[in-house]
Amino acid sequence: MQHEIDALVARGIEEIQKAGSLRDVETLRVQFFGKKGSLAELQKTLGSLPVEERPAFGARMNDARARLGEVLDTKNADLEEQSLNVKLAAESIDISLPGREQREGGLHPVSDVSRQIFRIFESMGFTVLDGPELEEEYYNFDALNIPVHHPAREDQDSFYVGEGRLLRTQTSPMQIRTFERFAPPLAAISPGKCFRRDAVDATHLHTFHQVEGFLVDKGVSMADLKGVLTTFAHRMFGSETRIRFRPDFFPFVEPGAEVAISCFACGGKGCRTCKQTGWIEIGGAGMIHPAVFKSVGYDYQEWSGFAFGMGIERIVMKKYGVPDIRMFYENDMRFLSQFH
Repeated sequence: MQHEIDALVARGIEEIQKAGSLRDVETLRVQFFGKKGSLAELQKTLGSLPVEERPAFGARMNDARARLGEVLDTKNADLEEQSLNVKLAAESIDISLPGREQREGGLHPVSDVSRQIFRIFESMGFTVLDGPELEEEYYNFDALNIPVHHPAREDQDSFYVGEGRLLRTQTSPMQIRTFERFAPPLAAISPGKCFRRDAVDATHLHTFHQVEGFLVDKGVSMADLKGVLTTFAHRMFGSETRIRFRPDFFPFVEPGAEVAISCFACGGKGCRTCKQTGWIEIGGAGMIHPAVFKSVGYDYQEWSGFAFGMGIERIVMKKYGVPDIRMFYENDMRFLSQFH
């Protein structure tokens, strides 16, 4: 019987040493220590032995269990360590590599100049208001004195979304929305995206940004308009900047004017930037038309006001000498990083 126990232990140790995985070790544990395992089967022979031999047999069986259990535990620990080392090697990070440089971001030039515009007009008492980009035809045209068959409307009929709704072609609808909600006196600017079916070229896009400004009070005149826009031009382009008004037509103002500033590149002498004229157009303006006041219930004999509109991309282009409006939206970091 001693021989059988020693043979079982020797065979067990050999098989355990050959185990190549934790699953193999567990299989061998069941094979030797399970209820129907080799040790349990050998233990059943105890009843056939003489009484005087049974204590020695039990001691040898306990020793066999201890030896095989120790070898199993050692092999299991070795395989667990190997598995952990493989996993660590696969998931390790080589901290000797140089770190990746974190580039500092910055505002897009259109966003940056927009904020400059906000600060300038807020310092003059104007409130910044936001309006919907998906606009109703009434606010975008009708209430602004641009009825269905008006020639000015034909140039702006653009991206319609269902009956009577379109992507706004200007930020001027915020005049009507503001007048409907608030009683005068008031002063506000409304910046935002606009959409028109313009042919894309160096100065036109189907999507662009505009800022609309308006002020309503008693006794407002063109002199007030010129004063506000002159202050804006001085703060945005420099104190030497001059401003020019030339008669122009816009359906929602009367009289209307084209607004231009003296060229900051040549000081008004004439250059490529201003096309040798000495002036750079930045937008349109005028006194709010009585028809607009009527559409919102304002008494145009008691109240008067002015309005102006400017393309923000155009201001950025003139301020920084950018030759093509498309450069703002091509996401070329070589271009955009110049403004950080």
